[in-house]
Amino acid sequence: MAQLNLEMQKTSVKSQKSLFLARTYGWMAFALFFSSLVAYFTSVFMWSETPDGKIILSSFGRMLFGNKGMGFMMLCVLEVVIVVFLSFRISKMSFAAAFFSFVFYSFVNGLTLSSIFTVYNIASIANAFFSTAATFLVMCLYGSKTKSDLTKAGRYLVMALMGILLASVLHFIIGLISKSPLSMLDLIISIATVIVFTGLTAFDSQKILRIAESAKDTEDYKKIAILGALELYLDFINILLSLLKIFGRSKDK
Repeated sequence: MAQLNLEMQKTSVKSQKSLFLARTYGWMAFALFFSSLVAYFTSVFMWSETPDGKIILSSFGRMLFGNKGMGFMMLCVLEVVIVVFLSFRISKMSFAAAFFSFVFYSFVNGLTLSSIFTVYNIASIANAFFSTAATFLVMCLYGSKTKSDLTKAGRYLVMALMGILLASVLHFIIGLISKSPLSMLDLIISIATVIVFTGLTAFDSQKILRIAESAKDTEDYKKIAILGALELYLDFINILLSLLKIFGRSKDK
C-alpha cells in the first residue's frame, strides 16, 4: 500500500511538472503566433494607394509611425511599462488579469514588430525567424539537459544586458545629436545582444525547469508560468531582431 501511494505521488509530481512546462512554453508559442499575426496585418493596413498609383502611409500608418516616429516610441514605452508592471505586480494580480496583460503585451509588440515588414524583405525575415527558432530550441534543450548550474552565468548575462541597454541609449542619443547612423556601434550592439539572449535562453530554460520540479496546479504557479513565458518570449524576439539587423536585407536591395 505504501509503495502504491509513493508511486501515485511520483506520478502526480511528474504530471504537475509536465503541466507547468506545457503552460509556459505553450503560452510563449501562442504569444509569438499572436504577435506575428498582429505584425503582418498591421503592415498590410499601414499603407494605402493614392488615385495616381502612389503608395503612401495610411491614416493608421501615420498614427503609428508618422510624426517623426512618435507613435512608435510611445508603443515602445508602453511595452516597457507592461513588462515592469507584470514583473512587480503579478503576485497581487488575479491569473486572468496577468494573462490579459501578457496577451496585451504581445499585441502591442506585434504593432511595433510590423515595422520589420517595411524595412526588410520577406526572405530575410523568414531566414531570421528560422535561425532564431533553431537557436532557441537548441539552447532550451541545453538549459534543460545540462548538469551545470547556470545561475552564476545568468548573473553575468544580466549584467551584460544592462551594459547593452546603456550602450543602446547612448547610441540613440548620439544618433539624434549627430543625425547620422553609427553603423559599427549598431552592429556591435546587435552581435552582443544575440550572444547575451542566446545565453539567457539556456539560463531561463533551466530556471523554469527547476520551478517545474515543485510546481502545483494553483493560481500562483499559473502566474509564474506566465512570467516564464514572457521571459522566453523576450529572449526569442530580441534574438530575432538582432539577427535581422546583422544579416537582414532591406527592401531597397
